[in-house]
Amino acid sequence: MKHVIIIVLTVLVFSCKEKINKNTLKNGIYRAELKVNDTLNLPFNFEVVSEHKIKIRNAEEVIEVNDITYKGDSVYIQTPVFEGFIVAKIKDSVLIGSFKKPELNRIMAFKAEKNDSRFDASDDFPKYDISGNWETIFSPNSKENAYIAKGVFKQYDNKVTGTFRTTTGDYRFLEGVLNGNKLKLSTFDGAHAFLFTAEVNDSVINGMFYSGNHWKEPFVAKRNENFELPDADSLTYLKEGYDKVQFSFPDENGNMVSLNDKQFKNKVVLVQIMGTWCPNCLDESQFYANYYKTNSNEDLEIVALAFEYVNTKAKAFNNIKRLKENIGINYPVLLAQYGSSSKVKAQEKLPMLNHVLSYPTTIYIDKKGKVRKIHTGFNGPATGEKYIEFKLNFDNFINELLEEQL
Repeated sequence: MKHVIIIVLTVLVFSCKEKINKNTLKNGIYRAELKVNDTLNLPFNFEVVSEHKIKIRNAEEVIEVNDITYKGDSVYIQTPVFEGFIVAKIKDSVLIGSFKKPELNRIMAFKAEKNDSRFDASDDFPKYDISGNWETIFSPNSKENAYIAKGVFKQYDNKVTGTFRTTTGDYRFLEGVLNGNKLKLSTFDGAHAFLFTAEVNDSVINGMFYSGNHWKEPFVAKRNENFELPDADSLTYLKEGYDKVQFSFPDENGNMVSLNDKQFKNKVVLVQIMGTWCPNCLDESQFYANYYKTNSNEDLEIVALAFEYVNTKAKAFNNIKRLKENIGINYPVLLAQYGSSSKVKAQEKLPMLNHVLSYPTTIYIDKKGKVRKIHTGFNGPATGEKYIEFKLNFDNFINELLEEQL
């Protein structure tokens, strides 16, 4: 009887394992859709490399995701750095579930199945070519909410890639189609899920911008090859009566860190205002982390000030730890604020600034402790030539500051 029980239990264990193993991701390219509203879905593509690794693709961007676990008939896909994750049941290579951001209490219905296209194919040949620059206004009919942007696009047949640059950063790697005069663009990176829909003619784009299922606003873009955004170095500055930046915030060990500390004395210092939840901040942090490693100089220091929306200090430091480990940050990232990512509250923590207009913002300080420049926003890899230009200007300016004598 004892031997019979053992055999039965063994069969049950292997049966359960077999059942779980059947419900794993199968290799291939998938089209995922996030439900924006009753009539609109936001698509993006990912490639399953193995049951524990996928690659999310947006135009030239490839985001590797390795934190994939299984529970019963469901898969949990945790995006790198950001808190957003996908949980879905798997049946016959079809995934049905949700994309969740718990701290913001946001949920979007999710579905994915094997399909290598991003948007549905159409027989409508594009009526226009939108390659080039577009002067853009979001929320054009609102005095309070209106803001300017620069659309930069490339089009091959009906495939469109590019981004919108704003004074606070870019709208990521956008990818989509122009069928007839109907434009659709999307991106998904684990933090932001963006969808743009529009009607196009030869000189004007009228459309709607959706951020997940919680925000939408109209936009109007007019072709203008000469349009430029305001200088990013002129938007944030020290208020009258201030000549230096001062702060004191804790690191992950509870040590209070300030610019008066020995490690910053007589050095060029970059103070990065950021948040671990912010994709543009991630782009900038990746650039800084790499620059700091490959251009080591004892006279250069970087310190980041994290403004986190999670509601506890422990969660905030955990997010900071994830960011540092994920991209290899070797400079201190201090917790400046938790429980809110409000820019108004951020400015209260840094009262010497006229405002905190954008995450990220970088303050350049010379060896004498004088603020030499404040750069608002960040034009990341999605901006192409603008990103290349930024890197060149950054390198030249840092070298100029390092060569200065005390």
